[in-house]
Amino acid sequence: MLDAGELRKGSAIELEGNIYQIVEFQHVKMQQRQPVVKLKLRDIRSGNVMERNFQSGEKVNLAFLEHRPIQYLYNDGDLYYFMDAENYEQIVLPLEQVGDALNYLKEGLDLEVLTCEGKAVNLELPAAVELEIMETEPGFKGDRATAGTKPARLETGFTVQVPLFLSEGNVIKVSTRSGEYLEKAS
Repeated sequence: MLDAGELRKGSAIELEGNIYQIVEFQHVKMQQRQPVVKLKLRDIRSGNVMERNFQSGEKVNLAFLEHRPIQYLYNDGDLYYFMDAENYEQIVLPLEQVGDALNYLKEGLDLEVLTCEGKAVNLELPAAVELEIMETEPGFKGDRATAGTKPARLETGFTVQVPLFLSEGNVIKVSTRSGEYLEKAS
């Protein structure tokens, strides 16, 4: 049991016999009322999303999610193939379950899969990934009309704002949490 105010995005809870993963978490303090925790929850079995409010201090059952290291192999249409780093089994996930992680997946990427009762429920990416710039405009010295940044399409197809000095072929670090440029990779 855990206080609802201590929950975080990505945690799994058990409600009414189902296991839900927290997609969004918001702690709302209302004037002269008890604080409320607003959660957006995704059912790990069906994928359905619902919203639920809890009073701060209300107790919630945590569900156990196992973290296992995996490596991204390839995709075939809407199916994405990963290899369990411990027993070399292949794990296949549909596009809907991969979600926004798709923006950062490149062959050979090491990440973690969260499993509940033996079923893969979510992917956990490293904090940052290194991706190559495939397409961007050339940066011109003195061009400050765009506050020193320009769009760049990365090898995964994801577009991110980068500094003007970067060009095609450069490898950069991108935050998987915010989707923003961090630094040029060495």
